[in-house]
Amino acid sequence: MSVSSLRAPAHSFTEQFVQADQLANQYGTPLLVLDIDRVRENYLALHAALPGVTLHYALKPLPHADVVRALDALGGSFDLATNGEVDVVAQCAVPASKTIHTHPVKRVADIEHALAYGCNTFVFDCANELHKFAPYNHEVELLLRLSFLNEDAAADLSKKFGVTPAQALPLLQQAHSMGIRVRGLSFHVGSQTRDPHKYVAAIEQCKEVFELARRAGLPAMNTLDIGGGFPVSYQNDNIDIDIDSYCAPIREALAQWPQTTHFIAEPGRYIVASAMVHVMSVMGQSLRGGKPWYYMDDGVYGAFSGRVYGEPAQRFYTLHQAPEQPCVLAGPTCDSIDVITEHVNMAQLQDGERVFTANMGAYTWTTSTDFNFFAKAPVISVDSALSMAQLG
Repeated sequence: MSVSSLRAPAHSFTEQFVQADQLANQYGTPLLVLDIDRVRENYLALHAALPGVTLHYALKPLPHADVVRALDALGGSFDLATNGEVDVVAQCAVPASKTIHTHPVKRVADIEHALAYGCNTFVFDCANELHKFAPYNHEVELLLRLSFLNEDAAADLSKKFGVTPAQALPLLQQAHSMGIRVRGLSFHVGSQTRDPHKYVAAIEQCKEVFELARRAGLPAMNTLDIGGGFPVSYQNDNIDIDIDSYCAPIREALAQWPQTTHFIAEPGRYIVASAMVHVMSVMGQSLRGGKPWYYMDDGVYGAFSGRVYGEPAQRFYTLHQAPEQPCVLAGPTCDSIDVITEHVNMAQLQDGERVFTANMGAYTWTTSTDFNFFAKAPVISVDSALSMAQLG
């Protein structure tokens, strides 16, 4: 099945925009409002859809301490890829036993930094990486990353990392000869994977590699990491993906494995994308080529940086209802490429008026810059469990 299976969202976007508008009165714009309740709901929904799979939240799309603390309190685990991400979970007092380090290419100093924290499970995908682990062969456990190309994905991560199943056995044998324990295999079917059967095909091929390793007399592997890529709806802001239906074929594929197998997933975008809304204001306006241009106080060097490298396009809203007209939303910098969108219909805007965007939790704040010395949008965390909003 595909992402055509949908459900109503847990929160009204109108309510979120009203809340963001109220916070903007206090903190100004641009502003990102992070709903920690929604982070919890997304995590628990995926946890229920993949029973028996340990969810390691991938910090890459939103390495925010409030997200880490909320997921840690729910019993969640974490997927790290850099020294900075190691430092975030360490500062949040996350036990190192709940973390894995999944960047396939690392400096020796990166390995040592993670080991000093206590994280000892790493990913590799080539012989060069194995040699970096040789001095630590009694401390580390590895996962070999496999590559499964997916042209349908928003970002095909197998183009940059992973080996084919046919290349796996020689690397497993080399690791064994070096006294390095390989716990199992990992893969990532690509960002925004619309077809869950991509996971199924990868899971089945991984099972064949497990069997090849067994026949070769290698030490038994017991871990399969199915990566991330669980999709989020962007253009259909009023509906969410039914993650339970989406994961049904994945559950069926995993049920064919021995009960002793430890399954891992690395969700990132799915956990946080829908948990943050953005608010920005009109700095000024002009009429260019017969079309209104609105110059906003955030743009593609800020929270909309993903538009430059292929992130899904979001929709834009105001809090008042009026006839819409084609217009352009441009960013604040003195760079001509700083245009958020040239093709959008909106009600006529006034200087200082606020524009809202949903689904802004992934690859927005974390990829923002302060180019031209326009400050990146701060994050306000809203948490009903604490009955508070805090700048973070």
